[in-house]
Amino acid sequence: MLEITNLNKTFFPGTVNERKALRNINLNLAEGEFVTVIGSNGAGKSTVLNMVGGKLHPDNGTVRISGKDVTKISDHRRANYIGRVFQDPMAGTAPNMSIEENMSLALGRGTFRALAPGVTKHKRERFVDELASLELGLETRLKAKVGLLSGGQRQALSLLMATFSGPKILLLDEHTAALDPQRAALVSRLTQEIVERHQLTTLMVTHNMEQALRLGTRLIMMHDGQVILDLDAEQKAKMTVQDLLHEFEKIKGAQLDDRTMLQ
Repeated sequence: MLEITNLNKTFFPGTVNERKALRNINLNLAEGEFVTVIGSNGAGKSTVLNMVGGKLHPDNGTVRISGKDVTKISDHRRANYIGRVFQDPMAGTAPNMSIEENMSLALGRGTFRALAPGVTKHKRERFVDELASLELGLETRLKAKVGLLSGGQRQALSLLMATFSGPKILLLDEHTAALDPQRAALVSRLTQEIVERHQLTTLMVTHNMEQALRLGTRLIMMHDGQVILDLDAEQKAKMTVQDLLHEFEKIKGAQLDDRTMLQ
């Protein structure tokens, strides 16, 4: 489903600020696979997501989705393939538009939009059904401005909207990091339910190692622009946070604690 081959990226090349963000990254995700990605700051986690999403282009290497080379395709042209939820709850929605207007825009993402009413009766009925699955009462607030919702409600809505166009890949970029623990737990639960319901191929970056172990079917650890650990579902199920820290220390010879990894 997702094939990343020999991906390299250097920021500010030839300057005193030169930084190699990715070094020959190779990563394959099978259809329906849910991969969590952890690593310290600067490891290259978000750079990988931005390469897949089209926000950044590699110096060399390729990104393929369902066999199609999308390496040089711009992010807006990848909208048919990719759904994404960002860390900032404000980033995935239009605050001055209503819930139903936001959902209507998400439904038409990546398609030609004719000059027609944005929200039809048929769409509204679908929105009510979809929102009811969140169990947040938002199905009764279709006319409410999204800017009035809490951060957790907005992230739940963003997560739902990211699946509307039937994406082949779902990208989650620390999408619970800005939430309080209660809201983060809610969005984590909804993430698992939505990914399983739609059988979405998912790549999720997180600093929360407990979350990385609990969610998904596979876990990879990155450091210094490289993948240094890749655990399948069976291996991941046997791991603890302390085990992950120990693996990092063993592989890189570093002395770390969970605060370092969770920054």
